[in-house]
Amino acid sequence: MWPRSEQELIALQHALGRRAPEPLLPLGPVDVGGCFVCFERGAAGPGTPGDRGWAAAVLRQDSNWEAVHIEGTAGSAYQPGLLALREGPLLEAAVRALSRLPHLLFVNATGRDHPRRAGLALHLGAVLGIPTVGVTDRTLYAKGPPPAGDQGSRSPLRVGGEIVGYWLRTRSSVRPVAVHAGWRTDAETAVELALGFVRGGRTPEPIARARQTARTARAQVGAWRPPS
Repeated sequence: MWPRSEQELIALQHALGRRAPEPLLPLGPVDVGGCFVCFERGAAGPGTPGDRGWAAAVLRQDSNWEAVHIEGTAGSAYQPGLLALREGPLLEAAVRALSRLPHLLFVNATGRDHPRRAGLALHLGAVLGIPTVGVTDRTLYAKGPPPAGDQGSRSPLRVGGEIVGYWLRTRSSVRPVAVHAGWRTDAETAVELALGFVRGGRTPEPIARARQTARTARAQVGAWRPPS
């Protein structure tokens, strides 16, 4: 499910984008997760294959949080619409390192906001077999004006006539985040879930915690010095 070439990924994205499985969210309490990957500092431009990376995943069960991270390498340079080549295997490995898979996963990537309707948030959900929601700072392909209101206001993001996500203002007086329909979630459900997991920050808590874990792991490695 993680192609090694651009041509293979594009073909798979077309296939995933044509699939429209029914939204699937569990009844009752939800074990929610988030994932994030960061790469070594100093990489120029879009980076290169083999860049050192730290992927983290978190899981909330009841009121307890579990956090894990792994170290690996980028599969490619960054290319818009082909993020799965660079980050997909790393993020999957981090999520599978958790004690159990979450019922719902927040991903720092787009979903249906994609020229082939299959961004990394959707692709990762299909690989793991769990519903996903994408949350990003900006859109990839979709268009729409930001919401004019305060916290909780949203405005649709469209590709053609299809609503694929929403701008969501998670806090008053801060710029909104883009919330994307992913695997087995629709845009309306995704934006409600994202707002429900905001805990004072700009991004939903599962992504914020995963981002902190990944960046802390990178900083600890960067701070290490060999013995003299």
